[in-house]
Amino acid sequence: MKQTPRYGADPVILLDGSPADVLEPVARQRRRLAAAVTSFADEQWAQPSRCAGWSNRDVISHLDTTNGFWVFSITSGLRGEPSQLLLGFDPTATPAQFVAASEGVPTGQVLEQFLASTDALVDLLTSLDDAGWSTLAEAPPGHLSVSAVAHHALWDSWVHERDILLPLGGTPDEEPDEIAASIRYAAALSPALALNRGTAERGAFAVHVTDPDLGVVVDIGDEVLVRSGEADVELTLTGDAVGLLEALSIRAPLDQSVPPSASWMVSGLAEAFATEP
Repeated sequence: MKQTPRYGADPVILLDGSPADVLEPVARQRRRLAAAVTSFADEQWAQPSRCAGWSNRDVISHLDTTNGFWVFSITSGLRGEPSQLLLGFDPTATPAQFVAASEGVPTGQVLEQFLASTDALVDLLTSLDDAGWSTLAEAPPGHLSVSAVAHHALWDSWVHERDILLPLGGTPDEEPDEIAASIRYAAALSPALALNRGTAERGAFAVHVTDPDLGVVVDIGDEVLVRSGEADVELTLTGDAVGLLEALSIRAPLDQSVPPSASWMVSGLAEAFATEP
């Protein structure tokens, strides 16, 4: 489904906390994945991933493309000219087109490009000061703070790391700060996409998970605010953090009761990946 990002000075996603706190988890996850795939044999590159129709090589090609986009987006934002490349972006069709275009590229070159783009992204994020982390840049939901953009990049790559390693029988690292940052962003993404599609719904839900312990409230008004604290909510998502993150990332069913009146709060990402008639 083609997306309608929210551009301008009013981001659709707001995350509380220190903006720069995402640096360590996003850099660690990116470097860990780069190290893991560097040692892949040919059969591991060819192994089907959890992404339908994509091999592990295809996933890494996709992540190389997204690395390049994040660098372009953040650099444009730091210049005071946040990009607007994703208007009409289709999260199903567009990435598949880029992956298909890389089919003739040797796997060794795919790896080399991925390692270089990983270094470029980590180096850029490491160079940011406090003002840089709060600057607006582009992500699929629209113009967000660079911190929120980095949260999106972390969440996306964390999920894709599992898409690659789990079918190989691997045990992906489950670092608490990576999981916490990813689940905070994933909880905001579905309602943000619903707002971008023009829903008039408003509300709030809570997330209370373990391993790591995390409790946040997701307030949904004209924007989505993820914050610590308590609130009267109509839905509370509970359980193991990794299991819930897999569900919010549409890699597993959401194995808990959601009132029909609150289903829109957690279905936005699945709807974004729906195929248009």
